[in-house]
Amino acid sequence: MTVRTALITGASRGIGKAIREAFEASGIAVLAPGRTEMDLSDARSIAAYLDSLGSRQIDILINNAGINPLGGISEITDEDIRSTIAVNLEAPLFLMRTLVPRMEKNGWGRVVNISSIWSEVSKPRRIVYSSTKAGLSAATRTIAVEVASHGVLVNAVAPGYTNTELTRQNNPPDVLAAIEQTIPQGRLAEPREIAELVLFLCSDRNSYITGQTIFIDGGFTCQ
Repeated sequence: MTVRTALITGASRGIGKAIREAFEASGIAVLAPGRTEMDLSDARSIAAYLDSLGSRQIDILINNAGINPLGGISEITDEDIRSTIAVNLEAPLFLMRTLVPRMEKNGWGRVVNISSIWSEVSKPRRIVYSSTKAGLSAATRTIAVEVASHGVLVNAVAPGYTNTELTRQNNPPDVLAAIEQTIPQGRLAEPREIAELVLFLCSDRNSYITGQTIFIDGGFTCQ
């Protein structure tokens, strides 16, 4: 039985942690570098980490890490723009640029980029975050077309409101209750639900889905 190896960014908590746990439970070997090993805001750090892998085959890449500084168009700073683009868009592109060609050479690979509902729908004070996630979805489609004939499938998953520690910290109970009322299913997503979708997309069971951004939001973006 072939043991696949996955590289997951942002795997220490929330959705990333759930993906890591789902992969490990299914027998996938997981590399989950923290910021001290690979600083996603620093292109040199990313390059150094990739160099440290040597010739090790990475079969699956999950670009999950992201940051979300809030601010309207008149409020966002130069650093907000630069850091969010670096982590949310440049880092995934750097990782895919190195790892996807290796997958092509091996004849098998899976990439899932974690996008967001805010790549498709709008909410005030999320201009930089939304822009980077929309860009990530666009990159997903383009790369998928480039590598489809080489056994490499590239997709994005766009979660809606998800029941993570960060969500609970940032929203008091009354705000969470109001958010739930805006979701047709009447509740937040659980991280494991996102993880199960990602696991399927990265398995041999998925043999024909590529270039898609799949929304998993309880019907939120259908309204």
